[in-house]
This record gives sequence, C-alpha cells and structure tokens, in this order.
Amino acid sequence: MAVVTPARTFLSTRRGVLTLLLLCAVQFMDIIDSSIMNVALPSIRTDLGFSQQGLQWVLSGYLVTYGGFLLLGGRAADLLGRRRLLVAGTIVFAVCSLVGGLAANAGTLVGARVAQGIGAALMAPAGLSILTTTFAEGKDRTKALGVWGAISGVAAAAGVFLGGVLSEGPGWRWVLFVNIPVCVLIVVAAFRLVPGERRRARLATLDLPGAVLVTTAMLLLIYALVKAPDAGWGNRHTIGELGTAAVLFAAFAVVERRTRQPLFPFAMFRIKGLAAADATQLIAFAGFLSMFFFLTLYMQNFLGYTPIQSGSAYLPVTAGIILAAGVSSQLIPRIGTRPIIVTGTLIAAAGMYYLSRVPAHGSYLTDLLPGLAVMSIGLGAVFVTVTTAANAGVPANHAGLAAGLLNTSLQLGSALGLAVFSAIATARTTHLLANQATPSAALTSGFQWALLAASIALLAATVIAIGATNTRGHAPQPETAGRLGPAPAE
Repeated sequence: MAVVTPARTFLSTRRGVLTLLLLCAVQFMDIIDSSIMNVALPSIRTDLGFSQQGLQWVLSGYLVTYGGFLLLGGRAADLLGRRRLLVAGTIVFAVCSLVGGLAANAGTLVGARVAQGIGAALMAPAGLSILTTTFAEGKDRTKALGVWGAISGVAAAAGVFLGGVLSEGPGWRWVLFVNIPVCVLIVVAAFRLVPGERRRARLATLDLPGAVLVTTAMLLLIYALVKAPDAGWGNRHTIGELGTAAVLFAAFAVVERRTRQPLFPFAMFRIKGLAAADATQLIAFAGFLSMFFFLTLYMQNFLGYTPIQSGSAYLPVTAGIILAAGVSSQLIPRIGTRPIIVTGTLIAAAGMYYLSRVPAHGSYLTDLLPGLAVMSIGLGAVFVTVTTAANAGVPANHAGLAAGLLNTSLQLGSALGLAVFSAIATARTTHLLANQATPSAALTSGFQWALLAASIALLAATVIAIGATNTRGHAPQPETAGRLGPAPAE
C-alpha cells in the first residue's frame, strides 16, 4: 500500500520561515518606534534644550504621519508593487533614524521623526500584504498572521524596556541608531526573499484627489487628538481641527464614489466582519498603549522606579502575549476567530479593571503584576485573531489596502486612547485638587479613572467583536473579488 506524503507547505520551508521573520521584523520596528522614545525623553530634553510643549512632538510627530499616510501607503503597495514600497519605506526609515540620531537641535529631531513616520506608513501595509499574498489560505496563513499579530503587542511592551536600556546605557541617540542595521538587513532580505512585481498601474492612475483628501484628513484628525489633552477638548483650535477633518472625510467619500479607480473602494466594507475587526483593534490598542503611559508614570512617581526598572516591569506582558498568541493560533482552525476575540477582550477588560484599583502606595507584585498578566493574555489573543479576521476574504489585489486599514486602526486607536483617557485622568485630578485632596491622592485617582475607562472601552470592544468574521482560515468566497470591482490593468 503506497504511503501518501503530505504536501510540504511554504511555511515549513527555510525560505518560508525566513520570509515570515523578515515581515515580522518590519512590523516590530514600526511599532516599537512608537513607544521606545518614551523613557528617553528626559535625556533628550536636557541634551537638545526642548521646551516641555515641544518635547511631545518627538513622539507625536511620528504617530501623526505614520497614521496619516497608512491608507495611501497600503493602496500604493497594491498598485506600484509591495516589495518596491517596502524597500522604499525602509530606506526612508533608516535615513531618518540616522538624521535623528545625529540631531544637534530640537527642530532636526522632530523633523526626522515626522519623516520617519512616513517611512513606517509605507513599510507596514506593504509588509502585511506581502504576508497575506505569500502564505496560502489555511494553516500557513493562520500561523503567519498569528505571529504577526502577536508582534504588535510584544513590540509595544518591549519598546519601553529597550528604550530604558539604551537611554541609560549608550545614550538616547542609540534608540534611533539601533534601527539602521535592522533596516539594512530588511532591505537585503527583501531582495533575496520577496519576488519582485510588475506595477499594476502607473503612478498617474493613482486617485490623487482621494489620496490628498484622506491623507490630509487623517493627519489633521490624529494631530488634533494628540494636542487635545493639552489644548483642551473645548478649545476652538481643537474643535476647528476636528471639524475640518470631518469635512475632509466627507469630501473624500464623495470623491471616491465618483472616481473610476478609487483609492479606497467602499465596497471593501461589504467584506463580512472587516469593519468590526478593525474597530475592535482600534479600541483594544487604545486601552493597551494608554495603560503603558499611566502605569509608567505611576511606577516612576510612586514606586520610585528608574526607566530600566519601569521597562523591565512589562516583560511579563511580552511573555503573556507570546503565550496567548501561540495558544490562539492553535485554536483558530478549531473554533474560529470570533469566540477567541470575544473571550480575549473580556479577559483583557478584567485585567485592566484590576489595574484600575491601584493604590497610592502600592506594590508591583500585588497591585500591578496580576493585572498585567491577565490583561496580556487577553490582548495577546485579540491581536492574533483580529489580524486573521481583518484579512479574511480580502482579494489579493486589495491586500495592501486591507493592511493599511488594520494598521490605521492601530495608530488611530493609540492617539484616540491617549487623548480621551488623559482627559479623563486630568479632569479627575484637577477636581480633587480643587477640593483640597493631597497631590498623591488626586494623581492616583486620575490614573484609576483612566484605567477604569479603558476597561469599559474593552467591554465595548467585546460587543463590537461579535460582528467580526468567525473565520477558521478557509479561503474566501470566489465572488468576493468581484464585489470590489476589477483590479487595475497590468
């Protein structure tokens, strides 16, 4: 009787593993640069003479352009070639890292970070769309997306730790310099591992009016959200910026419906569960990254932690995310993504609620570690399954756009969460100080309210997640591509 040997999948080959490592390195570097600068800010302020208001733009400048250009970067990858955009974005990222690391003044560093965000916006959707078009539907893609999804959470947690190690060791400039050798490896590996593509369309066929409108709207929206905690939600500039962004989004929708080859085909939202998966990721990351902000302040102000100690406190989070990612990837083919997303958001909400009860003079082992461990398990499951659900049923010629949408939800969630939860914390602290509370009690209560709001947001994400696709990694229905219209001509 002949023995049937199972067909070897691409992920089981050396080339497949190396390709996945390359694409995960892209996502890791893009996400880590959103958080790695946090603990280096005091050193940067002293060295370059930043004002307190200007210092925030070392972080915010990157987030604004990263989030603002993601949709354009994703669609450009579909039309102009994914490897081409990945390499171009990586080169921009490396050059900006070098310029920022060598910066002799505040303006140069902020400018480098702003341009670095554009490089990241080209890299991230190109990388994810290469993944979804390289690994076949089924176990290969489920495993690959599971690793990719986990990388986002791990990178966010690891950024705080690595930022502390580098800034207290060789100095804050190495927080940027360390990107350069990684970028060189990515470019070399991209040419060796990723096949080249013919352009699917000429640059002239790109929907320029739509690109200008949506990119300007995203830039203005994220800029307003980043400024809102300091400027105030009732400030006329904040209201004007948010209102203008809304008008630009409305104009973009009108243009897209009248354009023959739109930058963003709204038929994308006909793909079942796509909007729910992206919205779930937006809310989950809003709570996740905001938690880092508040707990780091808590550890440094109340527990007396150094930057390295604060970063090390999040190492259990990376372990929890990796563990949950591995288990979730195994469960997806059996029960589908939706039950895991719903369960994950509930677990994460419970962990965040535990953290919201942190006392003014608490202990890491009793007041932080249990909540961090529970929350990391929940969010690790969410990141893996949301990534899989958000790419289910997306035709190959729109993979870049779907990747841009998913990454946009991540960045928009980061900016929105910090803006909203910071406003809640500030309002609570101000109210208590006005009623003669001690500064420590007022500040702690502000942290508690912000973290409680984050846990409530995660409960809301649970409800939204019910609408996500319950995919087990099977191939999309054949008619999916037809509903999105024809691909651009070769």
